[in-house]
Amino acid sequence: MGRDRDPGAGRAPLVDRLGRRLPRSPVNRLLTTFGALRFVGARPAHGGTSLWFHWWRWTTLGETVGFCFPAVVAVALPGVSPPALAGALLVAGAVEGAVLGAAQAHVLRRALPSVEGVRWIAATAVAALFAWALALTPTVVPGGVGGWPAAVLVPAAVVAGLALLLSVGVAQWWVLRPHVPRAWLWIPANAVAWSAGLAMFALVSTPLWREGQGPVLVALIGVGAGLVMAATFAAVTGWALVRLLRRARQGAPEPERAPRGVTPGG
Repeated sequence: MGRDRDPGAGRAPLVDRLGRRLPRSPVNRLLTTFGALRFVGARPAHGGTSLWFHWWRWTTLGETVGFCFPAVVAVALPGVSPPALAGALLVAGAVEGAVLGAAQAHVLRRALPSVEGVRWIAATAVAALFAWALALTPTVVPGGVGGWPAAVLVPAAVVAGLALLLSVGVAQWWVLRPHVPRAWLWIPANAVAWSAGLAMFALVSTPLWREGQGPVLVALIGVGAGLVMAATFAAVTGWALVRLLRRARQGAPEPERAPRGVTPGG
């Protein structure tokens, strides 16, 4: 009871409520083609299950659409030099981050209005660019990294892997910290979410990709696996967001001190 009570308790089932509330838009029709349920109506809730679903829906869409850019680039540029391909993938990776950030900012605009959408999008795009740069570094190192001694390769791989998993969470935490108590929890939540999402991507794509497949099929498999990855990532981060905002509504300690020059209002 009290503050912990689910906002939707005692109401119609979640699907029926959302069916009357979510806005008519091309995005809803696009989600329907992805196999999501069909919804029509108006506004997202600011917490609980409805906020989780709204975040999950938009984040899944944003990451799936964003991931199409590097997936298409990787398949559309066969035979180019590794540095040229890496450069194209870096640009596509930044676009992926921007699309993901824009989808998430759409939800935050109502759930946490004090967060500036432009800053959120920019932080996510820069973090995605950094993550892709880390992932692509082995492909452009002269001679490759296969010949490196294990004493160098293993620590380097661990550090790079951790930095990759933490990149988006750290960048978004920097935007969240003036507005949400214990915003640092967003960092491990994102790391867990990306770990689970990448694991699901590998589980789906690895058995399906075969040598000699055409570029269209390769891209379709990649996008399908990317959808599963996105949905997994969105589910975990949505849970973390609901917990953070619930703590804020319950009068938790003041948000972390903003960096110099940044005010809590943005």
